[in-house]
Order: sequence, then structure tokens, then C-alpha cells
Amino acid sequence: MSISLSTGNLKITQEQKLAELLAHLSQNSPFYRELFTEHGIEVATIKTLEDLQRIPTTHKEDLQRRNMDFLCVPKHQIIEYASTSGTLGSPVTIALTENDLVRLTLNEYNSFVCAGGSGEDIYQLMLTLDRQFMAGIAYYSGLRKLGAGIIRLGPGVPSLQLETIQRLKPTAIVAVPSFILKLIQAAKDHGIDLNQTSVKKAICIGENIRNTDFSLNILGKKITEAWDIQLYSTYASTEMQTAFTECSAGNGGHLQADLLIAEILDEDNKPVAANTPGELTITTLGVEGMPLLRYKTGDICMYYNEPCACGRTTMRLSPIIGRKKQMIKFKGTTLYPPAMFDLLNEMEEVLDYVVEVYSNEIGMDEVLLHLLPSDTGKATDNRIRAYLQARLRVSPHVTYVSAGHIQKMQFPEGMRKAVKFIDKRV
Repeated sequence: MSISLSTGNLKITQEQKLAELLAHLSQNSPFYRELFTEHGIEVATIKTLEDLQRIPTTHKEDLQRRNMDFLCVPKHQIIEYASTSGTLGSPVTIALTENDLVRLTLNEYNSFVCAGGSGEDIYQLMLTLDRQFMAGIAYYSGLRKLGAGIIRLGPGVPSLQLETIQRLKPTAIVAVPSFILKLIQAAKDHGIDLNQTSVKKAICIGENIRNTDFSLNILGKKITEAWDIQLYSTYASTEMQTAFTECSAGNGGHLQADLLIAEILDEDNKPVAANTPGELTITTLGVEGMPLLRYKTGDICMYYNEPCACGRTTMRLSPIIGRKKQMIKFKGTTLYPPAMFDLLNEMEEVLDYVVEVYSNEIGMDEVLLHLLPSDTGKATDNRIRAYLQARLRVSPHVTYVSAGHIQKMQFPEGMRKAVKFIDKRV
């Protein structure tokens, strides 16, 4: 079964919270009241986790099209307005009440504890804390509850990050993995030995650092080969207001079963077996403002239900294999952007990149790689093209761009996260 739990009290607790959620939605959600009526669903008859399969799934397009119809409280009870990044389509607003913010704090507190955090730590936050970015406020609030020291430095500016590390001596950083690589390069340029600094661990957000077998991928290896720190992978989304975070065993993100029900579903919305790719579908527990019921995240992953070495027994989530809508069919080969990112990260000849996919004149997918090369020589070009052909078995289109151009592509106006994938398909 894809709803993976420890037995006994945990399942009972989830089902009690599910009943509370269904009553809340039935009474207060314009969107879900309509869905229940349309499909003849009596929420009182949904008593078990298995009964959830009788309820239709909710999709990103529903949230985009009818955003405020998901609101379950009067507007005067909304304390915080967060929004998604708009990676796939228009951004979505998520409204949080005071109780939702308390829940969000607990979620992130649990995550930092899972990742070996304590009140003795000092965390340097290398991420956006404005622009309606939920993760920024979540990390800050969770660390406050943990009692840890917090350095709110924001994203970018490697020289300032390094100066602050040397001056305030944080024990941990929270950052996007590709930015950690830039930090490593800046340290080399300035003659700074990162292994002599106070930082011992990194909470990695927004990008995979592991393969599906939990070994470090190229990005993770590049970081740890240059900097002897413990990496902790995380996965979260604004919509679910909950995070899956690794423990020190590094064998998948742990489900917080008191905050979320997670299903992994196939194309027919049927549960898949453990170790089988499917779409992560979530039901929020304890959310007041904008709770979600069987919401399909669009993220393809696997789950594992054997107990972890750390002693936790709830489901663990694999790294994200790809996003359902970002799957590329190129010359008969199925590609997902994360796999292409891993490939490009392997190449010493490629300093940075953006992957673009578009439709050709007959409606088929075409891939164009915008690459910042280590140099513009013919030999470098030949090595890049040969490597791509050998690893992908197909040859994408390649164009070489400047550092300034790649920066503009990755950070168009208003974007708070680096854009590494552009989908121009019709």
C-alpha cells in the first residue's frame, strides 16, 4: 500500500485527523464542497486511509484556476500570504492562519531535529526570506523553536557568505547545492580552506544531491570532495506546507505522518508498490487556511517502508526523479531534467547551464542546451558534444553563452530561484 505508516496509534491518529480535515473541507471549502457534491461523496463514510481512494484527486491546475475557492477561513484570519515560485505555470497563493504558522514551525523544527540539529547549532541561511517565499519563514521559525542561532544572510554574494562564516562561525548552512559549489569556488579563489571553518553540515534545498539508490549524485560528490561536511537532502513544496528531510543515515526523506498523508500513485491513480516510481499525492493534516485533499504534486518519486537505521518507521521518500509535466520524449528517448542536470554537472567543460525544451514543426520535443563553457576552443566543443552523445545516446542542440547571459536566463525579473529548465512546448 502506498500510504506507508507505522502500525497502531499512528494510523489511528492519521485517520482521526483525516476525519477532521474532511469535516472542515465539507463545511468551509467552496472547491471541495462542490467536488463532494459532484461525485456524491458523503465525507462521514470516509473513515480509513484506504477509503481515500474513493475521492478524486486535486491538481495544480485546480489551484491555479480557482485559487481562492480553496480558502477555508474568513480573510481576517489570514496572517501570511505565501506563493509558489510558478515553475510550472502561474504562481499560486497559499494563505496561512496563525495556527498554520505554528504548524509550519513545528514541521521545520522536526526537520532540523531529523537532520541532527540542536540548540547548540548556528545556521547561516543562504536563501530568500522575502518575496512570499514560504521556505524562508519556515526555516527561520523552525530554528527559533529549536533554539539555534540564526544568521539571515539571504541568497548569493559568495564573498559576503564566506566573510560571515569566518566572522560568526556558523556550524551549519541552509543553501541550494549549486550555490554551495559557487561558494567552494569563491573560497578557492580567495585562498580560504573551507575544511578549517566552523561549518560541519549543510541542509540542501531545491535540488537533488542523491541518486535514487541514495548514493550522492555528481552535485553531491563535487561538494563533499571539496568540503568535508555532512549533507542533508530535503524535499518540500509551498502547497503541502510540510517537508521530507533526511536523517544522518541519508536514506530518504522522512514523512511527518502527523502532518501529512502521502500516496504514490500510477497513471490510473492506483497506489504503486514500494521501490516503484509514481506521482507523489498529498493530503495535508492540521492545515486551516488552505488544506489540500489528494493533491497531485506532479513530482515523480519512489517510497520505501522498511525501518530506517535511525529508528524511524514511517515511509521515506526517494529523491525526485522528475516532474510529470517536464518529461521529455526526445528522439525516442525519455528524459527528465534532473538526470540532464546530473550529466551537465559531471562535465568539467561546462561551468553553468540552462536546459530548454520546445516543440518542433511536427510537434515533437526538441532539446536546446544553453551552456557556459570553460573555454571557447574547438577541442572543448568536441568533448562536450561527444560526451552528450555518449551519455544520452541522442544529440541535443547546443549553444554557448556568456556568464552574463546565463545569469539573466537563470534569474529573470521576479524569480527567486535559479531557473535551470525552460519549457517552451506548445
